[in-house]
Amino acid sequence: MQEEVEYLSGFGGHFSSEAIPGALPRNQNNPLICPLGLYAEQLSGTSFTSPRHLNQCSWFYRIKPSVTHEPFYPCIPENKRIVSEFNQQTTSATPTQLRWKPTEFSEIPTDFIDGLYTICGAGSSFLRHGYAIHMYVANKSMEGRAMCNADGDFLVVPQHGKLFITTECGKLFVQPGEIVVIPQGFRFSIDLPDGPSRGYVAEIFGTHYRLPDLGPIGANGLAAPRDFLVPKAWYEDATYPNYTIVQKFGGELFMAKQDFSPFNVVAWHGNYVPYKYDLSKFCPFNTVLFDHGDPSINTVLTAPTDKPGVALLDFVIFPPRWLVAENTFRPPYYHRNCMSEFMGLINGVYEAKQDGFLPGGASLHSCMTPHGPDTKTFEATISRSEPNKPSRIKGTLAFMFESSLIPRVCKWALESPGLDKDYYRCWIGLKFSLRYYTVACEDLLMP
Repeated sequence: MQEEVEYLSGFGGHFSSEAIPGALPRNQNNPLICPLGLYAEQLSGTSFTSPRHLNQCSWFYRIKPSVTHEPFYPCIPENKRIVSEFNQQTTSATPTQLRWKPTEFSEIPTDFIDGLYTICGAGSSFLRHGYAIHMYVANKSMEGRAMCNADGDFLVVPQHGKLFITTECGKLFVQPGEIVVIPQGFRFSIDLPDGPSRGYVAEIFGTHYRLPDLGPIGANGLAAPRDFLVPKAWYEDATYPNYTIVQKFGGELFMAKQDFSPFNVVAWHGNYVPYKYDLSKFCPFNTVLFDHGDPSINTVLTAPTDKPGVALLDFVIFPPRWLVAENTFRPPYYHRNCMSEFMGLINGVYEAKQDGFLPGGASLHSCMTPHGPDTKTFEATISRSEPNKPSRIKGTLAFMFESSLIPRVCKWALESPGLDKDYYRCWIGLKFSLRYYTVACEDLLMP
């Protein structure tokens, strides 16, 4: 299945692709009669009058336009665990450090739409500002239905199980260790080629992900544009008695029936596209003498706000890498932050938590809530016999969704049996430093 998928390479550029040679119109977007008798349809990801360097749209040339469907009705049964309005009626605020264990797979047939649930977020999809952090647990392919998110962009981080995603631009094969971004408005369907899948989703309202500026780093490093992959055109010319389009709109799900595949785009061109990225291609930077670089040096994608240097949401990873800083406590230090941090673990053991933070689990440290390495990590680090020796972090991949907006947490996340109510205990064993240091010195001086 993976071998069948072909891609275009690049990020933010203008792409063109046709599944049948000659299907793309030449010299204009909307001719009186399109080649092969196809319908021209534009999908706009930004306002028509957005500045050229920010304007995003694509033109589709399809067998039948997407408008030909029956009216939308609320989904039955509805997924009541999806939220896009974060207020006191729907969610709760808490400064407490939170951690969740991985969610187990259900025996009940569940596809991506039914298995999606919100953990936390801020703002409003209706006001076009904010974000939502979801998780998903699915064991069934989306058969005979596609999803369209009218609220925002989905950044999907699979942790377990591969995803075979069909979009209006073509197909994407995504596995753990990779990410995929499905922009607002795209119709897509997710198949599970090797069984159950579990992962994380960061949704942003009113903006789109972009590559971070490199600043003093220069022209190269972090995520390279050429390593992002965009699907080549692929189409399905098929009729169905009751194909279902599920539209996420204001956090609610609506459904409409149609008699054809939504993936009937024979050719397309534009810069508004779904894309995937292999996180192993990320080129990390780090300090080479002493102390820490800020975690921002590990940013793969960012959704900036109007305030310079302040992100609505950053996607940051902690990949395998060398640590060489001298006379430095190398794990993440204790800190409080004006940003809020939601973390997930794709595989291995996170360098700041020796116990309790498991692959498929998550943690949330909100604005100005203190956090840092647990007791075991701290004591193991300061007691190493060769603390200045270079060491390599390997066999692990963690990530962080970091936002300037303070998240509110959904009630089912706070009531979940997977919530680690003893999370705070991982720091309780930390000793009073001056007393500990004095006692340790006295022990060394004793004959």
